[in-house]
Amino acid sequence: MYEGVHAHPDGEATVARLARTAAEYGYDGVVVRNHGDAQATYDADRIESVYDIDVASGIEIRTDDAGQASGLIGNYRSKRDVVCVHGGDLNRFAVEQAKVDVLAHPMRDGDVNHVLAKAAAENGVHLEFNFGRVLRDDGGPRVQAIQGLRKLRELVEQYDVPYVVSADASSHLDLRGPRELLAVGATVGFDREAIETGLSAWGDIVTTNRQRRSETFIEPGVRIEEHEEDA
Repeated sequence: MYEGVHAHPDGEATVARLARTAAEYGYDGVVVRNHGDAQATYDADRIESVYDIDVASGIEIRTDDAGQASGLIGNYRSKRDVVCVHGGDLNRFAVEQAKVDVLAHPMRDGDVNHVLAKAAAENGVHLEFNFGRVLRDDGGPRVQAIQGLRKLRELVEQYDVPYVVSADASSHLDLRGPRELLAVGATVGFDREAIETGLSAWGDIVTTNRQRRSETFIEPGVRIEEHEEDA
């Protein structure tokens, strides 16, 4: 299971600190998905060797201009393990882009309907169940967040949309273990298996994209196999 995080300078904790806590909570990896204007500097290999956890490179593209977003997606697609789009004004644009892996927090500043859900399913864009507001807000904002997630769950189940689950941590103190996220998931109607699927999906995306970026990848189902030359 993986978690998608925002590290310094996009968040308050370093990648190393987030990775250490995630490892303690039993995660297999973290996706560093800082916004494009606040990229983190870190040594993934060193962090992985110290804490025995995979550190995947990601980006969360944040803009209200579809043209600019398209250019950024094209630029980062070959450079990052996970490409996310910041949810809100570009929800519809994002779910129509097969090069996008994740539409982040689509219900926080926007909405998702059956048209967007169908497009996401067709293009393989994962919708994020972002539990950040449920975990850290209270009162009306928390109630609204739960309602939005319940609506999203119904659409995801109805149209078989791929999805990820996250606590949206920007500090190691924001990270939550899988058990805590299971409890939050229950409030929006998810069972244990569904939450585990959403946490594992981050890792599935990372694995798929790393394979695609490898030198042996040509297209889905086609790859160059290396063979020793006959003596």
